[in-house]
Amino acid sequence: MNMLSAQDVEVIADALQQHVYKLAEDIGERNIYLPQALHAAERYIRETWEAMGYAVHRQEYEVGGVRSANLEIAIAGSSKAKEILLVGAHYDSVRGSPGANDNGSGIAALLELARLFSVLPPPQRTLRFVAFVNEEPPFFLTGKMGSMHYAKAARLHGDDIRLMVSLETMGYYRDEPGSQAYPPLFRFFYPDRGNFIAFVSNLRSRPQIKRLAAAFHDNSDFPAQRVSTFSWIPGVGWSDHFSFWLRRYRAVMVTDTAFYRYPYYHSHQDTAEKLDYQRFAAVTAGLYAALVQLSATGA
Repeated sequence: MNMLSAQDVEVIADALQQHVYKLAEDIGERNIYLPQALHAAERYIRETWEAMGYAVHRQEYEVGGVRSANLEIAIAGSSKAKEILLVGAHYDSVRGSPGANDNGSGIAALLELARLFSVLPPPQRTLRFVAFVNEEPPFFLTGKMGSMHYAKAARLHGDDIRLMVSLETMGYYRDEPGSQAYPPLFRFFYPDRGNFIAFVSNLRSRPQIKRLAAAFHDNSDFPAQRVSTFSWIPGVGWSDHFSFWLRRYRAVMVTDTAFYRYPYYHSHQDTAEKLDYQRFAAVTAGLYAALVQLSATGA
């Protein structure tokens, strides 16, 4: 078991809240239409990682005359360095939204996972943490999307990414009956309370999602559900993992299910005080422990 202590989880909760408030309240809406804010978010992520002792690699390109950059850090594997586990989240927000949950929460978790791994001995397999730019419309599913740019380069380079984990909209939880919605028919198989974290993949990534979810359950008692299904179902492919599916990599999204639960999705009301940082911290701690396990046993 790689479970963290209650005190550790409190530290994580405080850090997650600090990151989300910085991104959503201090910086606010961030995209190429507000380039100063987009670059401020990029700078915050880079400086946070550098303060942890990481060397940050920038994958830069231009969109609409605005400099855009994916940010990457890596922990080289000790014995199976060519096998890569990649964890990513996008740091831009949709137009008109401060993006606390979508996707300040994903970036906050990404930063905390990197911090937790920074004090461990090197894992057997290489770990990459990537902050992607330009995930939101109008760039989603286009070559200007940061993760599309990244996944294409990774495939051309021959990177052996065994699993990509996309952190997307992770911080909102409800206990009331009926607080969780689904695509048609799913409601017959999954709970109607929005108090769980979801692991979502396409059919091709089914072995990887089973291992990731099992590792999470091995190390956390937080409620979790998983589904491997068709990528065309609304929401299933709506994040950076889809870019990796297109390049024939296995990938899984970790999410609170976004618009199926979160009433402030893609709105100006997606603000930092809406998130449940205690439960969000429990999810992050469980995900950390699962990644520790997978980095040793393989994905």
